Amino acid sequence: MASLLEVSQLHAGYGALMVLHGISFAVEERGITALLGANGAGKTTTLRAVCGMLKVRGAVTLSGESIAGRSTEDIVRRGVAHVPDGRGTFLHLSTEENLRLGAYTRRDRTGVAEDLERCYTYFPRLKERRAQQAGTLSGGEQQMLAISRALMLRPRLLLLDEPSFGLAPLVVQEIFRIMQRIRTEHKVGILLVEQNASLALEVADHAYLLETGKVVLGGRAEDIRQNEAVRKSYLGY
Repeated sequence: MASLLEVSQLHAGYGALMVLHGISFAVEERGITALLGANGAGKTTTLRAVCGMLKVRGAVTLSGESIAGRSTEDIVRRGVAHVPDGRGTFLHLSTEENLRLGAYTRRDRTGVAEDLERCYTYFPRLKERRAQQAGTLSGGEQQMLAISRALMLRPRLLLLDEPSFGLAPLVVQEIFRIMQRIRTEHKVGILLVEQNASLALEVADHAYLLETGKVVLGGRAEDIRQNEAVRKSYLGY
C-alpha cells in the first residue's frame, strides 16, 4: 500500500533543546501507525513536528508533497487533523458548536451536514448531548467529541495523542473500535501515540518504538508484539 505520510531524518525540539534525533517512519493510506515509548521519548513532539507546531530539520511529505516548514494552518488545509493530549475541547461551547468549528476551513455545507450526522452515528451519545455545554461532558464524551471534531475537517491524516488517557476500559474499547471504522469509511491514515502499548499494537498495522528521541525498533505491529524486549518492557509478559 502507498505511503500517505513519510518522515525521514526528522530533528525537532524546543529552542536549544533537541528532542527528536533523526527519526524516520511512515503511515500508509488507510493505515494505522503507532508510536510507542516511555514518557519523554518524543512521541508528542513527533506529532507537533508533523503538524507544523515546531521548527524541524529533515523531510516530511504528505502524499509525496513536502509539508516540512509549512505553517500549521497550511498543513491543516492539506488534510492533517490533530487531536492533542488533553483533547483541546472548547469547554464553553456546545457539543455541536465544537463539531462545526472542526469544519471551519470547508465551504461545502451539504458535505458538512453529512459528516455531522456521520459523527453522530459513530458516537450516538454526542447526538444526545448536541446542545450541552462541552465542559459538562464526561472525559470519555470529550474524547469522542475531540475525535469527531477532527473528522469534521474531512482529513487525510489523523494525529491522535493518547486517546485512552484517563478513560474507563469500556469507553476505550468503544473509541478504538470506532477508530477502525474511521480509517476504512473515511479513508484516513492514523498516526497514533498511545501509552497502552498492548492496545495500540492490537489496532495498528505498523509500530515504531522511540527511546530518547530515536527510533530503536520499527516494523509490522504483529512482529513488534512478538519482540521479547517489547513484551517484557511494555506488554508486561
